[in-house]
Amino acid sequence: MIFLRTCLLTSFTLFLFSAPPTYAEGTGQQTTTGAETHTTPPPSTMKNTIIGVLIFTSMVSLFLIVERSLVLRHEAVIPGRLIELQGACSTQDEILSLRVAANETHSPYGHLISCAIDHLHLPRGENMELLQTRARVEISKMERGIVILEIITGIAPLLGLVGTIFGLITLFQGMGVEATAEQTALFSEGISIALKATLLGLVVAIPSLIGWSYFNRKVEALSIEMENLCDQFLRSQYLRAD
Repeated sequence: MIFLRTCLLTSFTLFLFSAPPTYAEGTGQQTTTGAETHTTPPPSTMKNTIIGVLIFTSMVSLFLIVERSLVLRHEAVIPGRLIELQGACSTQDEILSLRVAANETHSPYGHLISCAIDHLHLPRGENMELLQTRARVEISKMERGIVILEIITGIAPLLGLVGTIFGLITLFQGMGVEATAEQTALFSEGISIALKATLLGLVVAIPSLIGWSYFNRKVEALSIEMENLCDQFLRSQYLRAD
């Protein structure tokens, strides 16, 4: 659902900003001082720069949302096959089968179970400490990329604000002067930059915020589930050993 919404928002944004700028295609506004003529760059240059940066951040956000959606699937993190094997793990051969299956899945939970099995010869307290250290590594891998979504959530509205301010500056440049065709175009361009930059900043920030919040909650829920499963496995194995 998050992926679909982000695709729709990105498509709408690209369509909205694909239209050419309404500012004249000349070299910009010319002002004459004495014998010198100065040419002011057209505001569309700054506008395209801001919009280009925002579209780039939207592409990064979209990529991270899709990538994390695949990586953080429940089956990819905690395979059901491992849970079934763990529930029927009572003999040494079954423990070895569980370890082989855990290594084959290459999943975060598989790495934790493999770590726990490798250190069953140690006291339970030491095994738990080693398991917690490995769990921090796996959780760090699961959180990879989520912090970038958080950064984009904060940066996108600020970039939109920069575009809004620049649009207002362009707008005021077109006020208080003779209403020529070029000045009218400059006035319209200022309004366009201000509104489009604000809209695009929000379009980029909102899906990124949703993705960041969702993946944070999902990592937390998966971490708790893995902790409970590992605790059950260690408790059953050390009780059987006693």
